[in-house]
Amino acid sequence: MTQLWPWLTLAGLGAFHGLNPAMGWLFAVALGQHRKSRRVVVLSLIPIAAGHSVAIIVVVALVVGLGVVVDADLIRVGGGLVLISWAVYHQVYGHLHKVRFGMQTSMAGLGIWSFLMASAHGAGLMLVPVLIPLCLSGTPAQELTAAGSIGISLAAVGVHTVSMLAVTGVIALSVYQWLGLAFLRRGWINLDLLWTVALAAAGVILIVL
Repeated sequence: MTQLWPWLTLAGLGAFHGLNPAMGWLFAVALGQHRKSRRVVVLSLIPIAAGHSVAIIVVVALVVGLGVVVDADLIRVGGGLVLISWAVYHQVYGHLHKVRFGMQTSMAGLGIWSFLMASAHGAGLMLVPVLIPLCLSGTPAQELTAAGSIGISLAAVGVHTVSMLAVTGVIALSVYQWLGLAFLRRGWINLDLLWTVALAAAGVILIVL
């Protein structure tokens, strides 16, 4: 808890997730353009953040829950293998994921879409290398129980979500107001490939360290 790096990492990963068009800002801009309303762009951020948070909470709950009954080293190695496997899956089959929510979707539908996309991309899994030392430290000051870890877990989800929401909001409003979606064809980096590399790298870090 006294170390700052896990929290900075959570915020950094939130910013990285916010940069990714697949995590929501592209949908927020498209929905705002369809309804010709900047207000819709802003309102879209709420279900996008909520869906993303739920996907993260599921992973956090699994990590903390397993930490009560399973050795942390086993979780670390198992989590690393899952991350590497997910990276391979995402590289091979990620392009086959189809969004089944159109521009006429409700805010509830947008939240469900956000949850499904975050889950499919392994957004929560990417946090596992940070969650293990943060939530399963087993230090004398923190009893290793689900109850003892719940405060830190909720704080971790909050830091990550706020960072992701801030970046998503800035990009969505900037694209809607000034840049336009055409700029994606001119010079946007391949975040999908970068995402796959990040998943694999996180898995390797978990296993090696």
